[in-house]
Amino acid sequence: MRANRVIQVVGCHAEGEVGDVIVGGVLPPPGTTVFEQRLAMERDHDHIRQLLICEPRGSVARHVNLIVPAKRPDCAAGAIIMEPTEYPPMSGSNTMCIATVLLETGMVPMTEPETRLRLDMPAGPVEVLARCEGGKVLWVELTNVPCFATHLDVPLEVEGFGTIAIDIAYGGMFYAMTDATKLGFALAPGEARELAVLGERIRLAARARYPVAHPENSDISGVSIVQLHAPFTAPGGESRNTCIIAPGRSDRSPTGTGLSARLAALAARGLLKPGDRYDHTSLIGSRFEGRIVATAQAGPLQAIIPAIRGRAWITGFHSYVVDPSDPYPAGYRVADTWGVTDGVRQGE
Repeated sequence: MRANRVIQVVGCHAEGEVGDVIVGGVLPPPGTTVFEQRLAMERDHDHIRQLLICEPRGSVARHVNLIVPAKRPDCAAGAIIMEPTEYPPMSGSNTMCIATVLLETGMVPMTEPETRLRLDMPAGPVEVLARCEGGKVLWVELTNVPCFATHLDVPLEVEGFGTIAIDIAYGGMFYAMTDATKLGFALAPGEARELAVLGERIRLAARARYPVAHPENSDISGVSIVQLHAPFTAPGGESRNTCIIAPGRSDRSPTGTGLSARLAALAARGLLKPGDRYDHTSLIGSRFEGRIVATAQAGPLQAIIPAIRGRAWITGFHSYVVDPSDPYPAGYRVADTWGVTDGVRQGE
């Protein structure tokens, strides 16, 4: 075997969603903050993301996370999140995977029964509480960055579905959200392909109709993901949901930033307040527990601080290589598996 690159990856998933963690073979990109490093990774090193997510080494159902040294002195580590078409500033399931890998591999010391640490994420510092027993992380609760709603019940024309009502909220990335049961869906696993088609149509339409940007960081902009959910029940209740990730596939987990965005929209409507809990379940039946910790501000916008709890499991240890004669060093995409749209970057 010949190889001009070797990358070490710890396989991991959080409630069904793959969030593998790069632990060797990739140097941290330049930048004075983790957000600047994220921009540098996207600008100058995107072939790493394509190598690990595109076939033949990866798949559209995979995310990868690069561990980098923290830029904040109060954080244990930083991370850059890489998804099929973007580098989101925050992700709940990926953060659970990152924390689990850091603790279970000994990269960060584990304290039983609880380990507390901060992670330096592109969206900002995130508090992590991990319940630990016998060297295993039993669950992870992350206290997210401030989350807020920007639009409630605004109309959106969607091909094949007419005019629907959507909310737009920030949960670490921007979501367009709608009640899928009003469109005739039960949010069942057998509807996954139809839901993916609907979600991609909503994403593209919402990005064009409702430009949004974070009030404190204009580089965080545009609707990234679409959440299709069942109706709100009551404080302490739960809803089934699925979040459609570009280029068009369902998140297997209940989606941590998606639940954060939902909590923000429900709080903006006055349906939830600090101390209230609300949970989401996914198409495969996995669960994230959500609660509102406090109110906050995001620039001029009223925001909340949500906490999201879930579980993650290490699935393996891998070394990926690139043979110099391999004709697909950055991978490839084929429409039967890649998704509804073909873009390798958000917005394409």
